[in-house]
Amino acid sequence: MTFNLSEIMAHAWRLFRRGQGLPFGECLHRAWQAAKAAPVNAETIRRAAQAAGVTEEVNTWAGWKRLGFEVMHGSKALFRCLLIYASRGDGATYTASFFDRSQVQPCGAQ
Repeated sequence: MTFNLSEIMAHAWRLFRRGQGLPFGECLHRAWQAAKAAPVNAETIRRAAQAAGVTEEVNTWAGWKRLGFEVMHGSKALFRCLLIYASRGDGATYTASFFDRSQVQPCGAQ
C-alpha cells in the first residue's frame, strides 16, 4: 500500500497548528494513524452501504456540510457504521450516520 507522504505531513501540520499543545511527533503519529485507518473506514462504509441496499452517494452530516450542503430537518440516517477515529491518537471508534443526496439541500436554501 502506498501513502501520500505530502498529505500526511500536511495533516500533521494542521493538527500541530490547532493549538492543542501536542508535540509535533505526536501530531505526525496521529496523521499516520489517520492515513492507515482511511482504507479500513472506506471498506467498512462500503460494506455497510451494501448491507443496507444503498447505491447512491452517501456522506455524513459533517461531510455534506464541508461540500456546501445541509441535511434536511427530520431526515433519518440510511445506515450507521463503526469507524476508527485515528486523529485522537488512542484508536477510539465512533458511530457515523450516513445520509444520501436526496436528503440534503444547498446551504441556505429553504
